[in-house]
Amino acid sequence: MVWPFKSKFRKQIARIEITGAIGGSTRKRVLEALKTVEEKKFPALLLRIDSPGGTVGDSQEIYSALKRLRKKIKIVASFGNISASGGVYIGMGAEHIVANPGTITGSIGVILRGNNLERLLEKVGVSFKVIKSGPYKDILSFDRQLTLPEESILQELIDVSYQQFVHTIAEARALEVETVKTFADGRIFTGEQALELGVVDRLGTEEDARCWTAEMVGLDPDKAPCYTLEERKPLLSRVLPGSRQVSSGLGAGIDWLEFEMSTSGLPLWLYRP
Repeated sequence: MVWPFKSKFRKQIARIEITGAIGGSTRKRVLEALKTVEEKKFPALLLRIDSPGGTVGDSQEIYSALKRLRKKIKIVASFGNISASGGVYIGMGAEHIVANPGTITGSIGVILRGNNLERLLEKVGVSFKVIKSGPYKDILSFDRQLTLPEESILQELIDVSYQQFVHTIAEARALEVETVKTFADGRIFTGEQALELGVVDRLGTEEDARCWTAEMVGLDPDKAPCYTLEERKPLLSRVLPGSRQVSSGLGAGIDWLEFEMSTSGLPLWLYRP
């Protein structure tokens, strides 16, 4: 890609989209985009989030990168149709947050899921012999029920991750930890409710967020364009533009299935009814 002169970037607002479940590929793309924003010396960043959340570690890495970048430029997050759980966590890396009145947000909490196929395996006559170095080495194994000590270990893990989430929100939004805990119980709420709770700063569209971002850095909202840093599309999508729409539904299903399989047994900051 051939970049314009750097001086042009100082009169534009960078824009990055975070859509879908947050995992390793999202983290890699967003971190690369944030690096570009810093290198090209954009004065501000508009972060558009439309995500139900995802993995804990990937969400934390994006959040940390945003906090570092925020020391150099202004960052405003715009919550779209849904910005829940890990999407909220990432939004805490922005200086200000704008949400639509009907945005689905919240779902502040942690979930860990595993598959227990013990009864099914018994029916088909399949069993496993496991040699392990310690009693918990095969914790969350799909061929047996969790023991009570294992449940205790996993609950402690979840509780620690939850505390990290709560403290991050409290710090970012200048709220008391106990105040955050009153609504950080996994419930979802609208953008309007989020404003009342202090989770977001304003209600408005992405365009409203763009105008506010421009004003913060002394740019004319009517003349300051957004430069969207996009993920490079597959060759087929670039050669045949219609091919992406045709396969989008199937692709989304495959992506979710892949995400579910790859994150089984991992703590997630994810909302999925």
